[in-house]
Amino acid sequence: MNHPHVLLDGDHLTCAQVYQVAVAGARAEVGDTGRARAAWQLAATLPGPVYGRHTGVGANVAVMSEDTGLRENALDLDLLRSHAGGAGPLIDEERARATLVVRANQILRGGSGIDPGVTHALADAVNHGFTPPMRTYGAVGTGDLAALATAALCLLGELPWRQAGGRPTGGEGGPRFALGYGEALPFISSGAATLGDAALACHRLRRLLTTAISVAARSFVAVDASVEPLAAAVQEGRPHPGQAAVATLLRASLPVPGPTGRVQDPYGFRAFAQVHGAAMEAMARAEQVVEVDMNAAAENPLIGGDGHAWHNGNFHSGPVALALDGLRAAVAQTAALSAARLGALMEPRYTGLAPFLAEAPGRSGMMILEYVAQDALAELRFLAQPVTTGSTVISRGAEDHAGFGTHAARRTLEAIRPLEVLLACELVAAMRAMRLRGIHQPPGDPDLDLSDPLGLPVQDHSLDADLEAARLAISLAGDRELGPARGR
Repeated sequence: MNHPHVLLDGDHLTCAQVYQVAVAGARAEVGDTGRARAAWQLAATLPGPVYGRHTGVGANVAVMSEDTGLRENALDLDLLRSHAGGAGPLIDEERARATLVVRANQILRGGSGIDPGVTHALADAVNHGFTPPMRTYGAVGTGDLAALATAALCLLGELPWRQAGGRPTGGEGGPRFALGYGEALPFISSGAATLGDAALACHRLRRLLTTAISVAARSFVAVDASVEPLAAAVQEGRPHPGQAAVATLLRASLPVPGPTGRVQDPYGFRAFAQVHGAAMEAMARAEQVVEVDMNAAAENPLIGGDGHAWHNGNFHSGPVALALDGLRAAVAQTAALSAARLGALMEPRYTGLAPFLAEAPGRSGMMILEYVAQDALAELRFLAQPVTTGSTVISRGAEDHAGFGTHAARRTLEAIRPLEVLLACELVAAMRAMRLRGIHQPPGDPDLDLSDPLGLPVQDHSLDADLEAARLAISLAGDRELGPARGR
């Protein structure tokens, strides 16, 4: 099923839709701008003091605009120039597009006091292949100031947009929009870049965690693992929704079992539903939190319909960081069971085959896969370290706490590749074991199109190409209905 466009209305943006626009080629369309327009018109009439409009920012909040000696527009421009100071490598175009989509949707929710015409400019940039040159470092989870100031300067024509493929425009091309007086601070006072990263990570990890059930099904078949742990009675005995859902999906993927000869299997099989179910629940929780914030009026100040500018902390990324910390921990836990199942696939007492699935005893076979898998698992464990135990004090003490949601989102994105690699190791080994045992029909899981067992020879050979083919199949599983991805 194709998704030719995604409507931005300030209320219904999902992680999947951010992915569709940022990666899969869907167009962003701007919906009703009424709430944003009402806030914009109201902001112009507020007597003040309104933070960022009548005052400086950060520790300069006590400095009134008229005391700076700068004209109104010059003050806004200076704010953008001074804050567009990110560092490190440029983020990729997909992440930059996700940022623009999220910020446009937030503005449409109302409360920012920004001219809603800017949402059309942001959508035009996304739809015509223009992205701001945003850099990696410059936020601590209290607003993506550097990234969004860079985007604002592109809109003003001060910085060149990047074209599709990463080429700078040289100052020509790309949408233009003149932010008005007092609109610089509200435009950049948002966690849109963090949320864009989080949305992309959540969507990809949901796909991967679902595909992991299909991979595990092949391991179950390869070793004749007992299906007793998947029985409905077991799930009813401990009624966690994620556990029950995973057990049901896996049970439906498996053929009618024969006798296994084992009373109990290792935890990689016996506790799969419990551990992977917890990961699926953490996934759902993270998506929920991210989607609330993508459709929230997380503005400071919030321009209310009651004629007030409400100064607040809605920009704080603590809820997002906590949800993503929990998700990465859950991913690392279920990934450890994938590595455990891989270990079982190397063991003759579970497969009835030569050690390491080799052509004959004494040969190395797929021994190296355990090294690759443990390397990827170590990376996942490091990435699972929580960001929410830290804090900071900046801007002369005016900002004395930070959520570090930026780092939580970045680490969650970084967890995708090692998880793909680890699952690819399990899949390649399970397919080899099935082939050696003469099992030619894979489990009934159409989301993972690997009915051909990767053409694996049984003789010792370099496994690089096999692993990459499996990783790519895992990466793409479930994305076919989204249409052609950008850049693929």
